[in-house]
Amino acid sequence: MSATRRSVLGAALAAPLLAQLAETASAADEKYGTVSDGWVEVRWSESVQAELDRLGAVVEAVAPAEMVTSAGGPAVRFPVRSGKGDPSLAKLSKAKGGGALDGGVSVRTSLGNVRLTGLESALKDELLSGRGEVNGLTVEHASVLRCGVEKGKLFTDKVPVGEPLKVRLSEVPLYATPEMLEAYTATYGASTFSADTVLGYVTVAGTYTPPKP
Repeated sequence: MSATRRSVLGAALAAPLLAQLAETASAADEKYGTVSDGWVEVRWSESVQAELDRLGAVVEAVAPAEMVTSAGGPAVRFPVRSGKGDPSLAKLSKAKGGGALDGGVSVRTSLGNVRLTGLESALKDELLSGRGEVNGLTVEHASVLRCGVEKGKLFTDKVPVGEPLKVRLSEVPLYATPEMLEAYTATYGASTFSADTVLGYVTVAGTYTPPKP
């Protein structure tokens, strides 16, 4: 399999697995505050599973990421390594920032094995850009996914202003961008996916510590 085909295959099949919301941070950030003990869980949709089945693909986690069973089906959970951003809890669609995940994901097909690690992304205006290594080759996409952040379910502790609080944002739908659809079509031809197809759902959780006044 050529390097180009490996790159497109990895990005197209594992697009939902590149996702993270950058407000889940573990590194210090004086401007936006921090999130410790963060993790990101991604569950792909039935539409994506049907395409994986058609291609005979098997998804596996690369440690320390792990496969988990959610209420909606299998998912991959990634520890958050670092990041910074503004969670914008009052208006989720304005969340922005960037970060990196530990571990990765492997996709096995008859065409070959694709291993994605070193996953990084940036979020702004509900659009995710992505960067990672596909079988050791660096791949970047300026616009990889669209996040329906405001459709997610937000849970927070009730604590005094300025105190650390636990935050969990679950079931955020993920959609392909025109750029991702174009890359997919270039590799596989006509696709059943559209800009309105839900590719998966992401859940993020952690303890948010606001910046000092």
